[in-house]
Amino acid sequence: MAATANIITGLSRIGVLLRSQGWQRTEATGLTPTQTQILVYLAGRGPARIGAVAQEIAVSQPTASDAVAALVRKGHVEKQPDPDDARAVLLHPTAAGRDIAATLSIWPDALLKAVDSLDPVEAAGFLKGLTKMIAALQERGAIPAQHMCVSCTHFRPNVYSDAARPHHCAFVDAAFGDASLRLDCPDHVEADATARLESWTRFRKARVHV
Repeated sequence: MAATANIITGLSRIGVLLRSQGWQRTEATGLTPTQTQILVYLAGRGPARIGAVAQEIAVSQPTASDAVAALVRKGHVEKQPDPDDARAVLLHPTAAGRDIAATLSIWPDALLKAVDSLDPVEAAGFLKGLTKMIAALQERGAIPAQHMCVSCTHFRPNVYSDAARPHHCAFVDAAFGDASLRLDCPDHVEADATARLESWTRFRKARVHV
């Protein structure tokens, strides 16, 4: 229990830094945190429907709609017809919106230096631990689905005897280690429930590899 409490306390301390830096940056751009999340999501993932955006950032559709309306008024987002459904629209970031998103997406320098202070083994272990925690939260419905290796149809965990690169990504047809695990991959394709469970079981039982 002591370890659990200490881990949660540590994560909350990092959260304080991220919230503080986030508020400072959003205030400087005149955006709300929700507007910022939407803009960064669209700039990083590309055009999306309002429902998908709301689900991704874990807010209600009315809340997302209000934030999008504000972004449209400010010239950061525009609506265009969805080529797959004439009744729907896709949200696109404008050039100005992409510029702001690029600024907002830069991580705090203090946090970058803190992560760089980890040696390769520590970084790989930390990343694997985060992957397990996020996967567990996702399975419990506590957070939206994440585009990470462990839930991807392309992921083959611990299929090689090479301790440095035990996993395989079928998308790029290459082996890789724990230090290269992704928590938000643009090429992610959600695996079906059976495949996710099998992948998750194989992944969580193995020890950390750099």
